Amino acid sequence: MKQDHQLLMAVEGSSIPQPDAKSLLTGINNILVSKEIRPVVSLNSPTTVSTSFVLYGILDVEWYIENFSWDSSQCGTERISLPREKLWVPDILINEFMDEDRSPNAPFIYLLNDGHVIDTRPVRVVSSCNLDIYTFPFDVQNCSLTFNSFMLMAADLQLKLGAEAEETLEMSRMALETVGEWELIDITADDTIDEISYELFDEVIYYIILRRRPTMYVVNLLVPSCFLITVDLFSFLLPPQTVDRSSFKMTLILGYTVFLLIMNDLLPITGNRIPLINVFFSICLALMVCSLLETVLITNILCNSSQYPSVPRWIRVIVLQYLARLVCLDHSVMLTSVFLLFPAASVENMEAKPGPNVTAEPQSDDLVLGQLKRLGQDVLAIRQQVEKHLADNETAEDWIQIGNVIDRLLFYLYIFFIIVSFITISVIWIKWYSL
Repeated sequence: MKQDHQLLMAVEGSSIPQPDAKSLLTGINNILVSKEIRPVVSLNSPTTVSTSFVLYGILDVEWYIENFSWDSSQCGTERISLPREKLWVPDILINEFMDEDRSPNAPFIYLLNDGHVIDTRPVRVVSSCNLDIYTFPFDVQNCSLTFNSFMLMAADLQLKLGAEAEETLEMSRMALETVGEWELIDITADDTIDEISYELFDEVIYYIILRRRPTMYVVNLLVPSCFLITVDLFSFLLPPQTVDRSSFKMTLILGYTVFLLIMNDLLPITGNRIPLINVFFSICLALMVCSLLETVLITNILCNSSQYPSVPRWIRVIVLQYLARLVCLDHSVMLTSVFLLFPAASVENMEAKPGPNVTAEPQSDDLVLGQLKRLGQDVLAIRQQVEKHLADNETAEDWIQIGNVIDRLLFYLYIFFIIVSFITISVIWIKWYSL
């Protein structure tokens, strides 16, 4: 108390000619002669420093100079701003700081009449955070800011919260209303002091929970991908036996690849797991490639069916009977029989049944019979050629039917796989985003 009284008298005594800031500053300079010594009566007593911050705001550090005060009525003010070099300032750092401090310089600090010192300065923090980008762009991140001293241990410097976590949360939300792509969800703090750890450094930890605003990524990444996969799905309606379908799918794959290369800058490049959106893009690209391979297979079957051998019976039964019913295709093909065009009449029947123009004159019987024989041979040759042609056409028709059934089956499988994949990914995104 005696030292406190001496400090008060030095400031409030006759050395101050009039109650103004200049006279107060003169008296303070006579007392605070050394900034290297921590402002305490006994070096065994710790200095308590209060820290508070606002996200995208100001870092506040406040501490108390023991046994230092003045009478505001006599000195004319309750606080005075002093150059930072005049006072002892605690070395409060942020452990997660990852870049050079480019925040603007604040050369002055406030000294209050009760001995409290307030250091309010803006800090631009580029901090490290263990990001979990598995559910990007619907991810929720939990980052931390750790405030501690670089030199003074807990026995000399103890940190505490300058404001409650709820108050910090409200002020930070007001500062973040129109800034950035992140939505502030919650802020919690921990300033528990372990009585046994006085040989360690005391610290205050703020835990910041942020949720990404996904609108930009949904519009620029997900929606175009869904449009392209939908176009690829409807390309199955094009006739597969033409080159238009395959060339269309190849153009679609090329366009999607260029789209992914352009949008690659929007994707995160760090993280402990592969983002789910990368899996989504890989599935879309794989589906497009599979649909192109399916088109190549079906086109080959339909265009080269005449060169294939006869369809095995087991393939005919499985594909044309069971799978055709499964995909709702009716492949009962009515082939024109050669016997409907050319009745089974032998040469002898033709000989026995002369045409209506044949006369009964004996001298012309041999001539008419020879003509009928030649006509019968020509008809039999034509019949054999037609039967062979129809047999080849029947084999080709069977392969065409099989190609159509397989094309329809793969189309349904394509739709099923798209639905299952997209629903699974959407459920995971919705579950994580609603946490």
